[in-house]
Amino acid sequence: MTILYDINFSKTTVLEVFFSIIEKIKKNFSKNLFLYDLKKKIIKAKKYINNKKTKKDKLKKFLKLFYIHWNFQEISGQYNLSDVLWLNKVLKTRKGTALSLGIILLYFFKKLEIPINPVIFPTQLILKFKLSYKKFLLINPFNGEFLNNNTLELLLKGNINSMAVMHSRYLKTSKSKLILKKILNTLKSALMQENKIELALKISNFLLQMNPKDPYEIRDRGLIYAYLECYSLAKKDLYYFINKCPDDPISDIIKLKINSIKNESVTLH
Repeated sequence: MTILYDINFSKTTVLEVFFSIIEKIKKNFSKNLFLYDLKKKIIKAKKYINNKKTKKDKLKKFLKLFYIHWNFQEISGQYNLSDVLWLNKVLKTRKGTALSLGIILLYFFKKLEIPINPVIFPTQLILKFKLSYKKFLLINPFNGEFLNNNTLELLLKGNINSMAVMHSRYLKTSKSKLILKKILNTLKSALMQENKIELALKISNFLLQMNPKDPYEIRDRGLIYAYLECYSLAKKDLYYFINKCPDDPISDIIKLKINSIKNESVTLH
Protein backbone atom coordinates (compact mmCIF):
# COMPACT_ATOMS: atom_id res chain seq x y z
CA MET A 1 0.00 0.00 0.00
CA THR A 2 3.01 2.32 0.34
CA ILE A 3 2.90 4.68 -2.63
CA LEU A 4 2.89 8.16 -1.12
CA TYR A 5 6.38 8.46 0.36
CA ASP A 6 8.66 10.94 -1.40
CA ILE A 7 6.38 11.71 -4.34
CA ASN A 8 8.19 13.68 -7.04
CA PHE A 9 5.50 15.95 -8.47
CA SER A 10 7.90 17.33 -11.06
CA LYS A 11 7.56 13.94 -12.79
CA THR A 12 3.96 13.02 -12.00
CA THR A 13 0.59 14.64 -11.32
CA VAL A 14 -2.01 14.53 -8.57
CA LEU A 15 -4.34 12.67 -10.94
CA GLU A 16 -1.78 9.93 -11.61
CA VAL A 17 -1.03 9.47 -7.90
CA PHE A 18 -4.76 9.38 -7.17
CA PHE A 19 -5.19 6.67 -9.82
CA SER A 20 -2.47 4.63 -8.08
CA ILE A 21 -4.48 4.89 -4.87
CA ILE A 22 -7.71 3.76 -6.55
CA GLU A 23 -5.85 0.82 -8.07
CA LYS A 24 -4.82 -0.29 -4.57
CA ILE A 25 -8.27 -0.16 -3.03
CA LYS A 26 -10.73 -0.95 -5.82
CA LYS A 27 -11.06 -4.15 -7.81
CA ASN A 28 -11.29 -4.11 -11.61
CA PHE A 29 -9.69 -0.66 -11.90
CA SER A 30 -6.87 -0.26 -14.38
CA LYS A 31 -4.79 2.87 -13.98
CA ASN A 32 -3.02 2.19 -17.28
CA LEU A 33 -6.31 1.90 -19.17
CA PHE A 34 -7.44 5.33 -17.96
CA LEU A 35 -4.04 6.86 -18.70
CA TYR A 36 -4.15 5.38 -22.20
CA ASP A 37 -7.51 7.09 -22.84
CA LEU A 38 -6.13 10.33 -21.45
CA LYS A 39 -3.08 10.11 -23.70
CA LYS A 40 -5.40 9.90 -26.71
CA LYS A 41 -7.12 13.06 -25.48
CA ILE A 42 -3.74 14.75 -25.09
CA ILE A 43 -2.96 14.01 -28.75
CA LYS A 44 -6.31 15.50 -29.80
CA ALA A 45 -5.77 18.53 -27.57
CA LYS A 46 -2.31 19.20 -28.99
CA LYS A 47 -3.71 19.18 -32.52
CA TYR A 48 -6.61 21.42 -31.47
CA ILE A 49 -4.43 24.14 -29.92
CA ASN A 50 -1.46 23.76 -32.27
CA ASN A 51 -2.38 26.80 -34.41
CA LYS A 52 -2.06 29.15 -31.42
CA LYS A 53 1.34 30.71 -30.84
CA THR A 54 1.19 32.05 -27.27
CA LYS A 55 0.64 30.07 -24.08
CA LYS A 56 -2.29 32.36 -23.24
CA ASP A 57 -4.03 31.64 -26.54
CA LYS A 58 -3.36 27.90 -26.16
CA LEU A 59 -4.88 28.08 -22.68
CA LYS A 60 -8.05 29.79 -23.90
CA LYS A 61 -8.51 27.38 -26.80
CA PHE A 62 -8.00 24.31 -24.59
CA LEU A 63 -10.63 25.59 -22.13
CA LYS A 64 -13.05 25.80 -25.06
CA LEU A 65 -12.21 22.19 -25.95
CA PHE A 66 -12.58 20.96 -22.37
CA TYR A 67 -15.85 22.69 -21.44
CA ILE A 68 -17.67 23.05 -24.77
CA HIS A 69 -16.58 20.20 -27.03
CA TRP A 70 -15.80 17.62 -24.33
CA ASN A 71 -18.64 18.99 -22.17
CA PHE A 72 -17.01 18.78 -18.74
CA GLN A 73 -19.22 20.64 -16.28
CA GLU A 74 -20.19 21.30 -12.70
CA ILE A 75 -22.35 18.62 -11.09
CA SER A 76 -25.93 19.62 -10.27
CA GLY A 77 -28.99 18.04 -8.69
CA GLN A 78 -28.83 15.25 -6.13
CA TYR A 79 -25.68 13.15 -5.96
CA ASN A 80 -23.27 11.42 -3.59
CA LEU A 81 -20.27 13.67 -3.03
CA SER A 82 -17.87 10.74 -3.38
CA ASP A 83 -19.12 10.15 -6.95
CA VAL A 84 -17.73 13.53 -8.03
CA LEU A 85 -14.42 13.00 -6.22
CA TRP A 86 -13.45 9.60 -7.63
CA LEU A 87 -11.55 11.00 -10.62
CA ASN A 88 -12.20 7.91 -12.74
CA LYS A 89 -15.95 8.49 -12.39
CA VAL A 90 -15.57 12.19 -13.16
CA LEU A 91 -13.74 11.34 -16.38
CA LYS A 92 -16.59 9.02 -17.39
CA THR A 93 -19.52 11.29 -16.48
CA ARG A 94 -17.66 14.56 -17.23
CA LYS A 95 -19.29 16.07 -14.16
CA GLY A 96 -17.42 17.10 -11.04
CA THR A 97 -16.56 19.70 -8.46
CA ALA A 98 -14.04 22.53 -8.68
CA LEU A 99 -11.57 20.24 -6.93
CA SER A 100 -11.97 17.16 -9.14
CA LEU A 101 -12.29 19.10 -12.40
CA GLY A 102 -9.33 21.26 -11.38
CA ILE A 103 -7.11 18.22 -10.79
CA ILE A 104 -8.04 16.83 -14.21
CA LEU A 105 -7.26 20.20 -15.79
CA LEU A 106 -3.88 20.31 -14.05
CA TYR A 107 -3.05 16.96 -15.63
CA PHE A 108 -3.83 18.26 -19.12
CA PHE A 109 -2.00 21.55 -18.58
CA LYS A 110 1.15 19.74 -17.45
CA LYS A 111 1.09 17.44 -20.47
CA LEU A 112 0.40 20.37 -22.82
CA GLU A 113 3.18 22.41 -21.18
CA ILE A 114 0.83 25.25 -20.27
CA PRO A 115 2.09 26.76 -16.97
CA ILE A 116 -0.81 26.63 -14.53
CA ASN A 117 -0.62 26.59 -10.73
CA PRO A 118 -3.32 25.45 -8.28
CA VAL A 119 -4.62 27.73 -5.53
CA ILE A 120 -6.65 26.48 -2.58
CA PHE A 121 -8.86 29.56 -2.22
CA PRO A 122 -10.98 29.67 0.97
CA THR A 123 -14.10 28.65 -0.98
CA GLN A 124 -12.76 26.24 -3.62
CA LEU A 125 -9.85 25.27 -5.83
CA ILE A 126 -8.96 27.82 -8.52
CA LEU A 127 -6.21 27.77 -11.14
CA LYS A 128 -3.66 30.52 -11.82
CA PHE A 129 -1.96 31.34 -15.12
CA LYS A 130 0.93 33.76 -14.74
CA LEU A 131 1.07 36.58 -17.28
CA SER A 132 3.93 38.57 -15.75
CA TYR A 133 5.59 39.17 -12.38
CA LYS A 134 2.44 40.61 -10.80
CA LYS A 135 -0.27 39.79 -13.33
CA PHE A 136 -2.11 36.51 -13.79
CA LEU A 137 -5.36 35.00 -15.00
CA LEU A 138 -7.55 33.11 -12.54
CA ILE A 139 -9.66 30.22 -13.81
CA ASN A 140 -12.78 28.76 -12.22
CA PRO A 141 -12.60 24.94 -12.72
CA PHE A 142 -16.40 24.73 -12.42
CA ASN A 143 -16.89 26.28 -15.85
CA GLY A 144 -13.56 27.50 -17.24
CA GLU A 145 -14.47 31.16 -16.83
CA PHE A 146 -11.94 33.76 -15.71
CA LEU A 147 -12.29 35.28 -12.25
CA ASN A 148 -11.44 38.76 -10.99
CA ASN A 149 -11.00 40.15 -7.48
CA ASN A 150 -14.60 41.41 -7.31
CA THR A 151 -15.97 37.96 -8.13
CA LEU A 152 -13.64 36.33 -5.61
CA GLU A 153 -14.74 38.73 -2.89
CA LEU A 154 -18.38 37.92 -3.67
CA LEU A 155 -17.52 34.22 -3.29
CA LEU A 156 -15.98 34.94 0.10
CA LYS A 157 -18.97 36.97 1.27
CA GLY A 158 -21.43 34.37 0.04
CA ASN A 159 -19.61 31.34 1.46
CA ILE A 160 -17.67 32.63 4.48
CA ASN A 161 -19.46 35.71 5.85
CA SER A 162 -20.73 39.06 4.62
CA MET A 163 -17.76 40.90 6.16
CA ALA A 164 -15.10 38.80 4.41
CA VAL A 165 -12.50 40.78 2.47
CA MET A 166 -10.27 39.67 -0.38
CA HIS A 167 -6.54 39.34 0.44
CA SER A 168 -3.63 38.66 -1.90
CA ARG A 169 -2.47 35.81 0.36
CA TYR A 170 -5.57 33.86 -0.68
CA LEU A 171 -4.03 33.54 -4.16
CA LYS A 172 -0.78 31.95 -3.06
CA THR A 173 0.16 28.90 -5.10
CA SER A 174 -0.56 25.59 -3.35
CA LYS A 175 1.79 22.63 -3.61
CA SER A 176 0.63 19.50 -5.41
CA LYS A 177 0.98 17.46 -2.22
CA LEU A 178 -1.49 19.80 -0.53
CA ILE A 179 -3.95 19.36 -3.41
CA LEU A 180 -3.67 15.57 -3.08
CA LYS A 181 -4.24 15.82 0.66
CA LYS A 182 -7.26 18.07 0.06
CA ILE A 183 -9.05 15.66 -2.26
CA LEU A 184 -8.26 12.64 -0.06
CA ASN A 185 -9.58 14.40 3.05
CA THR A 186 -12.72 15.53 1.23
CA LEU A 187 -13.25 12.02 -0.13
CA LYS A 188 -12.72 10.48 3.31
CA SER A 189 -15.35 12.78 4.85
CA ALA A 190 -17.79 12.04 2.03
CA LEU A 191 -17.36 8.28 2.43
CA MET A 192 -17.98 8.54 6.17
CA GLN A 193 -21.19 10.50 5.57
CA GLU A 194 -22.28 7.90 3.03
CA ASN A 195 -21.59 5.09 5.53
CA LYS A 196 -18.80 3.62 3.38
CA ILE A 197 -16.61 3.26 6.42
CA GLU A 198 -14.13 0.64 5.26
CA LEU A 199 -13.29 2.70 2.18
CA ALA A 200 -12.92 5.77 4.42
CA LEU A 201 -10.43 3.82 6.56
CA LYS A 202 -8.36 2.94 3.50
CA ILE A 203 -8.24 6.60 2.45
CA SER A 204 -7.29 7.57 6.01
CA ASN A 205 -4.37 5.13 5.90
CA PHE A 206 -3.14 6.70 2.67
CA LEU A 207 -3.31 10.14 4.27
CA LEU A 208 -1.22 8.86 7.15
CA GLN A 209 1.45 7.78 4.68
CA MET A 210 1.88 11.45 3.85
CA ASN A 211 2.19 12.48 7.50
CA PRO A 212 2.31 9.46 9.86
CA LYS A 213 2.24 11.56 13.03
CA ASP A 214 -0.56 13.98 12.12
CA PRO A 215 -2.71 14.00 15.28
CA TYR A 216 -5.83 15.14 13.43
CA GLU A 217 -5.62 12.36 10.88
CA ILE A 218 -4.92 9.86 13.67
CA ARG A 219 -7.98 11.21 15.49
CA ASP A 220 -10.12 10.67 12.40
CA ARG A 221 -8.80 7.14 12.01
CA GLY A 222 -9.65 6.52 15.66
CA LEU A 223 -13.23 7.65 15.06
CA ILE A 224 -13.45 5.31 12.07
CA TYR A 225 -12.12 2.44 14.18
CA ALA A 226 -14.74 3.22 16.81
CA TYR A 227 -17.49 3.04 14.19
CA LEU A 228 -16.15 -0.33 13.08
CA GLU A 229 -16.12 -1.46 16.75
CA CYS A 230 -12.34 -1.88 16.75
CA TYR A 231 -12.27 -0.36 20.21
CA SER A 232 -8.69 -1.01 21.29
CA LEU A 233 -7.34 0.58 18.09
CA ALA A 234 -9.81 3.44 18.42
CA LYS A 235 -8.75 4.26 21.99
CA LYS A 236 -5.07 4.18 21.04
CA ASP A 237 -5.59 6.73 18.26
CA LEU A 238 -7.91 8.96 20.28
CA TYR A 239 -5.57 9.04 23.28
CA TYR A 240 -2.76 9.99 20.91
CA PHE A 241 -4.78 13.00 19.74
CA ILE A 242 -5.57 14.14 23.29
CA ASN A 243 -1.93 13.88 24.33
CA LYS A 244 -0.73 15.81 21.29
CA CYS A 245 -3.50 18.43 21.23
CA PRO A 246 -4.66 18.88 24.84
CA ASP A 247 -5.74 22.49 24.28
CA ASP A 248 -7.79 21.79 21.18
CA PRO A 249 -11.49 22.47 22.00
CA ILE A 250 -12.48 19.16 20.41
CA SER A 251 -10.33 17.24 22.91
CA ASP A 252 -13.16 17.36 25.44
CA ILE A 253 -15.50 15.79 22.89
CA ILE A 254 -12.91 13.10 22.15
CA LYS A 255 -12.65 12.34 25.87
CA LEU A 256 -16.41 11.77 25.94
CA LYS A 257 -16.05 9.49 22.94
CA ILE A 258 -13.37 7.47 24.73
CA ASN A 259 -15.67 7.08 27.74
CA SER A 260 -18.48 5.87 25.49
CA ILE A 261 -16.06 3.39 23.89
CA LYS A 262 -15.13 2.09 27.36
CA ASN A 263 -18.84 1.62 28.13
CA GLU A 264 -19.37 -0.15 24.80
CA SER A 265 -16.42 -2.44 25.55
CA VAL A 266 -17.85 -3.33 28.97
CA THR A 267 -21.29 -3.98 27.45
CA LEU A 268 -19.82 -6.29 24.82
CA HIS A 269 -18.00 -8.29 27.45
